[in-house]
Amino acid sequence: MIFVLLISLVILFLIGVPVAISLGLSSSLALLVAGDIPLLTLAQRAFVSLDSFPLLAIPLFILAGALMEYGGISQRLINLANAITGHVPGGLAIVTVVTTMFFAAISGSSVAATAALGGAILIPAMTKRGYDKELASGVQAVSGTLGIIIPPSIPLILYGTAVGASIGDLFIAGMVPGVIIGIGLVITVYILAKKRNYLKEPKKSGKEIGKAFVEAIPAIIMPVIILGGIYSGIFTATEAAGVAVAYAFVISVFFYKAITRENIKEILTQASVTTSTIMFILATAGLFSWILTIENIPQQVAGIITSISDSPMIFLGIVVILLLLVGMFMETNASIIILAPILVPVAVELGLDPVHFGIVMIVTLAIGMVTPPLGLNLFVVSKIGNVRIDHLTKGLIPFYMAILICLIIITFIPSVTMSLVEWLK
Repeated sequence: MIFVLLISLVILFLIGVPVAISLGLSSSLALLVAGDIPLLTLAQRAFVSLDSFPLLAIPLFILAGALMEYGGISQRLINLANAITGHVPGGLAIVTVVTTMFFAAISGSSVAATAALGGAILIPAMTKRGYDKELASGVQAVSGTLGIIIPPSIPLILYGTAVGASIGDLFIAGMVPGVIIGIGLVITVYILAKKRNYLKEPKKSGKEIGKAFVEAIPAIIMPVIILGGIYSGIFTATEAAGVAVAYAFVISVFFYKAITRENIKEILTQASVTTSTIMFILATAGLFSWILTIENIPQQVAGIITSISDSPMIFLGIVVILLLLVGMFMETNASIIILAPILVPVAVELGLDPVHFGIVMIVTLAIGMVTPPLGLNLFVVSKIGNVRIDHLTKGLIPFYMAILICLIIITFIPSVTMSLVEWLK
């Protein structure tokens, strides 16, 4: 059954069948070949995969992100970042990184951050100021990876649900790695800008910075409310998502006055389509994972890896290489649902903290968002910036190096990830 499952999945991927459908078809074919499992199990296991209270946070955070996109919150964050950092070399590109970090602390989605900030605002602004199209698009694409690292993060919710790890601890643990990667990207942008002599933005006065800060206060407060409420125990991650929706709606409608009755339908439609896509992947990936489990694949993988070495560091190195390859060909959410239940038991057996291991997984898979052939962020910015994927990828080489250096630090120095978790506890 496993042979049929894996071979059919590879064939479906190669011929371009979408991930969710590939997972469902290969699982169905495997059950048909087995013959001793009723096909009714398909529907039952798909439903069980979605029957989880923490997963309710996903559609709510997606809706909150859509409300912010239409509500003018992202524009205020850009204005503030531009006022603070726009005057240094590579100012607009640095603004892109900093703004995406802010937006990531609200939206929880890499593609949402990339599309919402790059589409109508940042990529066109950078190209007008003389930035290469490849660099302008590449900076936005690679900054978008922060959307699934800095909490609240949809992949972190999926990981916590899949392996039973604390979502609150995962959110705390994701903050420092997200900031480290953000700093790495800013340094890379600064070096490239100095080398290529890009124009700087005019330096803002203290009054202009103050005005931008005041206008952005409601947007800045939002992640404080969400994350502060989770860490203080006032509400769970799922309840925080509901609070995020309510807050984003109130601020967008009554404070910024950017959302009208006409916008509501577009916002709900966008959020519904995105949610449906993710939930479809979760349902079929859950079925796929269940077949792997009943066939004892996690135990066999554990045996193979531990036969190579029982060193936690070597295991982490193997996992990072594996996930870098997987991220190139498989969507992040599906990768987590399929691989986390297989790899986490091995990590725990070797003495690794599941929270630290989860951050390593998410950061590594985030790199897949900007690596061909399946880098979703690349496709988004390629369309926005009107630049070819191959040209875009060449321009990203310095950023790949920066993220890989950050990944090595995060992977092999656990205190970078866990110190804040332990301190808050």
